Amino acid sequence: MFATRLRLRDFRSYERTDVALGAGLTVVHGSNGAGKTNLLEALYFGCTGRSCRTSNEREVVRFDAATTRVEVDLRDADGRAHELAVGFTPGDAKRLQADGVLVDRLVDVEMRPLVCVFMPDRLELVKGPPALRRSHIDHVIAASWPARSATRRSYGRALAQRNALLAGIRSGRSSRDSLPAWDAELARHGIALRDDRAAAIELLAPRFSTLAGALGLGAGAELRYRPRSRAADAQQLAAELAQRTDSDLDRGFTGHGPHRDDLALLRDGRELRSYGSQGEQRLALLALLLAEREALAEARSTVPLMLLDDVMSELDPDRRAMLAELLRGAGQSVVTTTDLAHVPGAAGAGVTRLAVAGGAVLQDAAAAA
Repeated sequence: MFATRLRLRDFRSYERTDVALGAGLTVVHGSNGAGKTNLLEALYFGCTGRSCRTSNEREVVRFDAATTRVEVDLRDADGRAHELAVGFTPGDAKRLQADGVLVDRLVDVEMRPLVCVFMPDRLELVKGPPALRRSHIDHVIAASWPARSATRRSYGRALAQRNALLAGIRSGRSSRDSLPAWDAELARHGIALRDDRAAAIELLAPRFSTLAGALGLGAGAELRYRPRSRAADAQQLAAELAQRTDSDLDRGFTGHGPHRDDLALLRDGRELRSYGSQGEQRLALLALLLAEREALAEARSTVPLMLLDDVMSELDPDRRAMLAELLRGAGQSVVTTTDLAHVPGAAGAGVTRLAVAGGAVLQDAAAAA
């Protein structure tokens, strides 16, 4: 499945835009502030129904506009055409459509392309709090094995119920007698979630090490899962929860379990979060996303759409050439740059080039042919 066309109305800096995308590599080039990142964000928004840059999605609606709409034309492996559409008016529910039919979530649409996105703002995934990394790996699980996405939701519901019971006990409205049942329920889903995360890291870790080394982090790059609990099964995790009941009651919430897990990105045994330079953190993030792309291609038999914003600027010529070769090897990729020369092969045939200037996108017809 690949995206063939992107249509925007009142999205960020764009009033109306309609551009064709290449089945392989598309390079979006233009000066700083021209709107390259906005175009990438719009493509992500149209494929997933959410922004990859902000949690306040009012920001995606163009100034002085009341609503925005993004449409993405798709084509599957058999040549059949499909369409995803997202309409958004601040204060109202989003209107999500797949082939003209309203849906609750685009992520559940089978024909939707999987998407991996690199943006400098996403460095928080490497250097930010553990919650970001937990959420990210859970999204990888859902993309790799869609049936397992329910595990995280089940764990979240059980955790909320146990925390509510703790609050009730603290206030005298509830009895501790109900806690063992919720300990068992939370532990059952918690072990399943932990095992899913471990399986995902097992898929990603060797690929991450190889790609990180090739990108310049050296042979000591490592991806490591750090679960909070070492319990062998649900019974042991339930016992650990029971042992911590008094401290949980003191703090008013559950302090132990997979909701406290972390994912470590390391070089030579040291966490890049604390000891890596910003350049090393960028390389680690890029290696992680490329590893996910490979793993998802294997698990789902389809290569995810890769969106890369300003990724070439801090790579040396050899690393740029290696990355460009990876991107041209398989699947569809969209890369932004201020200088076409930063993307090896961008001026050649078979590469779609989009020049962005003054809130408009100009298609290089010869390259897109």
